[in-house]
Amino acid sequence: MIDHIGIVASDFAASRQFYDAALAPLGFKRVFEITKEQTGGYAGSGYGRDSKPFFWLGSEGTLSSGLHVAFRAESRADVDAFYAAAMNAGGRDNGGPGLRPYYHPTYYGAFVLDPDGINVEAVCHTPE
Repeated sequence: MIDHIGIVASDFAASRQFYDAALAPLGFKRVFEITKEQTGGYAGSGYGRDSKPFFWLGSEGTLSSGLHVAFRAESRADVDAFYAAAMNAGGRDNGGPGLRPYYHPTYYGAFVLDPDGINVEAVCHTPE
């Protein structure tokens, strides 16, 4: 369905630190870098697994309000670890780890706001 998605950051270095920490418990890391010298102005960090980035953080562009990005977690413990790492990396609480049965009975998620106020979620759909 979706191959990849990209967002921009008002402070690229701070947002990279946030996503490095917040996505690590989910098994995602920076797997690709594009420099301003390569593109003529845009710097980007691609996050994913196995050298395939699916989430891009960029240095240029206009921030969007109301943006929401959800990352799939393998377990509820991974959701909890994401939340803790994101909060320790400067995220702001937007809904701590827990069941959201109004989505479906086993929907377990956590929500944080990144340095630019983007609503970032980790979600596990399996029962535990």
